[in-house]
Amino acid sequence: MGSRRDFLEKLTVSTISLPILYGPTQLFAASEEPYDGPILKVAIMGLGSYGRRVAEAMQSCKRAKLTGVISGTPSKIVDWQAKYGIPEKNCYNYDNFDRIKDNPDIDVVYVITPNGLHKDQTIRVAKAGKHVICEKPMGINAKEGQEMVDACKAANVKLLIGYRMHYEPKTVEVIRMRKTGEFGKPKFFQGLSGFTIGDPTQWRLNKELAGGGAMMDIGIYSINGSRYMLGEEPIWVTAQETKTDPVKFKEGVDETIQFQMGFPSGAVASCLSTYAMSHLDRFFLNGEDGYAEMQPSSGYGPIKGRTHKGELTQPHITHQTLQMDGMAQLIFEGVEPIVPLDGEEGVKDMKIIDAIYLAVKTGKRVDL
Repeated sequence: MGSRRDFLEKLTVSTISLPILYGPTQLFAASEEPYDGPILKVAIMGLGSYGRRVAEAMQSCKRAKLTGVISGTPSKIVDWQAKYGIPEKNCYNYDNFDRIKDNPDIDVVYVITPNGLHKDQTIRVAKAGKHVICEKPMGINAKEGQEMVDACKAANVKLLIGYRMHYEPKTVEVIRMRKTGEFGKPKFFQGLSGFTIGDPTQWRLNKELAGGGAMMDIGIYSINGSRYMLGEEPIWVTAQETKTDPVKFKEGVDETIQFQMGFPSGAVASCLSTYAMSHLDRFFLNGEDGYAEMQPSSGYGPIKGRTHKGELTQPHITHQTLQMDGMAQLIFEGVEPIVPLDGEEGVKDMKIIDAIYLAVKTGKRVDL
């Protein structure tokens, strides 16, 4: 298995075509009724495997449409033009994409490139006056993330992070149950995120491009999951690293990290992020009055889970379709998901990642 994309894709089954329904908080972006409002015009930057997944999912969107591409590989641009009917005037490379400033066919750019490129590319898009969707993690540290937030604010454009799970129906149901007190006081969260990574030459094992190892790739799911499952922000972290293959996992590229977090209420989290163990995709929340267990918890779907009240039965809908329609609704109508996915949300995760790496380095508890 070569990457997180491969890992998550293997958890995917064929999606049944189902209408996207409004929940009680009007979370989901499309209804059963025909939609005739504004369409979010999206350019994808980075035409790799996840870019292709987003593009395919957008074919089912009602509120968002793929209208442009940005890539350093001319042959990919030609292929996407043929497949998605993208005109030449909406195609750019990494040298000239600042010209999107003058293109009314593009409202937002979805940055799906290696982590180490996110900051500069996001700031350039913002300066061109376009909204930004950036894949997670938003940068390689919290400082970069804050610079991205500041640049987008200065340009008066939105910065959204690709937290697709914030729109996933079963995840949303568990968060709703927690918010309404159905678990009682949350006490404990466990997050296991990992797979066995393949090709040692890929960018995810290059510190300059990835910013780290498994923590910067798959581990962020357990970090973000702990926050939305418990409904609190951690106030301390401890962490321990295990490295069994220093040739494959060079200095600064983590193989396996166990980390623990403490929260203001007294709740605790125990998590694992790894590139050396497969079949790890599980969340568990324990409260005074109930529990939730999700496995798979963050794959492309279908997510499966149960609570003390029984199996979660919400329909599986392609995550990226929900995400892109939801983001269009957020941009045009200000309708927020049940958990934020703006740049500030991304910075919160980056601060925790920074603290985890510091705890590994020092062997001490790090207060947040």
